[in-house]
Amino acid sequence: MEPFLDSEWSVLLVDDEKTALDSMEIVLLANGISQVLRCSDSRDVLKILKAHPVNVVMLDLIMPHFSGEEILEQIIGEFPHIKVIVITGMDSVETAVSCIKRGAFDYLVKPVEENRLITTIKHAFEVHDLKMGMASLQSVFFSKKKRKDPSVFSSIITKDPVMFRIFEYIEAIASSRQSVTITGESGTGKELVARALHQIGYKDKPFCPVNIAGLDDTMFSDTLFGHVKGAFTGARKNRPGFVEKAGQGVLFLDEIGDLNPTSQVKLLRLLQEREYYPLGADSARPLGARIIAATNYDLKARMEKGLFRKDLYYRLFTHSIQLPALRERKHDIPRLLAHFIEKIAAQMQTTIPKLDPQVILTFQAYDFPGNIRELEAMVYDAMTTHDEKEILSIRSFENLMDYPLIRDKSVMNSSRERIIFPETLPDLHTVTTALVREAMDRSDNNQTLASRLLGISQPALSKRLKKQKDKA
Repeated sequence: MEPFLDSEWSVLLVDDEKTALDSMEIVLLANGISQVLRCSDSRDVLKILKAHPVNVVMLDLIMPHFSGEEILEQIIGEFPHIKVIVITGMDSVETAVSCIKRGAFDYLVKPVEENRLITTIKHAFEVHDLKMGMASLQSVFFSKKKRKDPSVFSSIITKDPVMFRIFEYIEAIASSRQSVTITGESGTGKELVARALHQIGYKDKPFCPVNIAGLDDTMFSDTLFGHVKGAFTGARKNRPGFVEKAGQGVLFLDEIGDLNPTSQVKLLRLLQEREYYPLGADSARPLGARIIAATNYDLKARMEKGLFRKDLYYRLFTHSIQLPALRERKHDIPRLLAHFIEKIAAQMQTTIPKLDPQVILTFQAYDFPGNIRELEAMVYDAMTTHDEKEILSIRSFENLMDYPLIRDKSVMNSSRERIIFPETLPDLHTVTTALVREAMDRSDNNQTLASRLLGISQPALSKRLKKQKDKA
């Protein structure tokens, strides 16, 4: 049997018979588990567990000193996160079932068949990872701890509360080995999120991005799995695929919604069995990398139409991240504009131009169908044609904007817009206070922009804000 398990998983074998320990250790090593601990004296089990990180314990039931049942009770009490698989003879199956009821993960009957052993351990690892991931999520969402390393997200320019919750979720799932799917419209920053996941959980290991849009099945297989010499005409030497290049790091599959049905089957097998066959190879190789996928499709809708496999969908969506469109986080537009202007000015080695406030007001009314990528491209084009002596005005962007797609014209302060009031009219002070607060929100607390929205001078707005603060 070819190896397909993860070398970072750790197993403790507990049995008083040396031959039993030897045979199980050989099987585990042959299947990619290099961290194998042995214990032939039941009195030493807890000492070993305290001294070494262990994911799974293979526990014989019949031993001198302490029985397997007694050891199980101690492990469950002190190390509840460890999965215990008990090993029993045919005449003690009833005892093994009793152990399951008291917390054992599963049981195996001697002599243990190799495929059964590996399948059981693999299942134990998957459940262990899921439970540890849930514990990590709970620690983030039910505590008031700040993010561990905010610098990881420095490339994602935002002050949006929804994005901050996404950051917290990323930190919670970053160290898991389960697959993640990032969804969102084109240009929302899916690869940046994938790289943040990599930085937190797999910083010192490879990050291999692959765009699989437009790949036919043969190209998909060769790109991901590679080929061996002689696999096809022109294959003069072995070529590793991206699965092998990713190693124990992250394999990022972009545009996953474009996979054809045959390639979907191959990806499903990779995720389920954690093994793959290079083109022309007759033996399997292990998947060590974590799979992160991304798409701008609604995969659930495609699944319901029969265009995407249900079993693959549920494998990919163990964890999922939905990124908001730029039109859903308009308060970030001023800081994104400032960031891109500064970045592009540095690239072009020019001075940073002054920005006409009208640009921000117009952009906050614009839909941005291409999201952040469209905004950056617009700034780049405007900066390229900009005269350094002039202010960067809306004229530099007008030809680049698809105005029919504007949905929210409220920030343009249209006089034709009808304001709908509740049945009971609020007093003038309440309306004024609410209007000022809304203008400040829409302008990201920039008084100059807010005063333009309200049609008053900036000093007049400043006085109103001071009065509101004094009355609060």
